[in-house]
Order: sequence, then structure tokens, then C-alpha cells
Amino acid sequence: MEQVTSAFSGTAEQEKQLHELIAAYKDVQGGLMHVLHGAQDIYGYLPEEVQKMIAEGLNLSLSHVYGVVTFYSQFYLEPKGTYKVNVCLGTACYVKGADKVLEEVENQLGIKSGECQADGLFSLDATRCVGACGLAPVVQVNEDVYGKVNPRKVAKILQTYQKKKG
Repeated sequence: MEQVTSAFSGTAEQEKQLHELIAAYKDVQGGLMHVLHGAQDIYGYLPEEVQKMIAEGLNLSLSHVYGVVTFYSQFYLEPKGTYKVNVCLGTACYVKGADKVLEEVENQLGIKSGECQADGLFSLDATRCVGACGLAPVVQVNEDVYGKVNPRKVAKILQTYQKKKG
């Protein structure tokens, strides 16, 4: 599979929602974080075009907005899949073979960490500690957490979500 490389294409409705969100937090101290979270909910990620609208609407520099977006790991600069697969590479997971799990997920999905399938079904990211060290190695798909994962378990986990698509 190939990764998504499509250009940004927001709708008028999404832009309207974003402008309403910006207006609600324009004069609120610390409002940028609320706007970024809300914008990501609206668009699914925070492309440069959305960051520009936020910067202009909150009277901030684009570099300030970009700095915040790239500092926090919960914000995405690229589109994510319907199913966001995260493989923990924190210390506990790594020493128990998470690198091999990540490699198998990449092989199964045909994408590398940081990429999204062209059909938008799966995206993959290597993450740091998810706080489930006792279950290492850990794979998270959206809100579902899988513990003690080894490469042999990867296909079965992914098949669960591929079946949901149909």
C-alpha cells in the first residue's frame, strides 16, 4: 500500500466551525490549546492551512502555532487513518521486543511509522510510553490497548479492524 500524499481540502462547513471555535477562545488565556484540539477534531489533523487560520484568528505568529503543534505529540501534521495504530517503543516495551512488533506491523500494513495507507484505513506511529509497562510490549489501536504483543499476534489484531471495514 502507498501512503497518503493528498493535498489539504477542507470544506466550507469545517472552516465555519473553525472560525466559530476561534471566536469562542480568542480572548481566553491559553485558548490556543483548546483551538488546536478542536481544530484537530474538525479536520482530523492540523495542516499548515489550518494553522494559518488559527494564527490569524488568534493574532499569533504561524511559527508560534507551529511550535505548539510540534511540541505536543497528540497533534498531527499529517492525516491519520480511521484506525490509528501506535506501537509503544518506551523502555519497557523496547526491551521486550517492541521493535520487532513495529517491524511486523509495518510489513502487514505496507507502510512505515508516521505514514497512513492510501485508502485511509490505517495509520502507524511509534510512540513513547503509554503507561502500560506491565503489559509490555503494547500496541494501541485508537482507544483499544493490546498487551504482551509479539510479532505473531500482529496479524490477528489488525484483522479485527480490517473486518470492521467490511
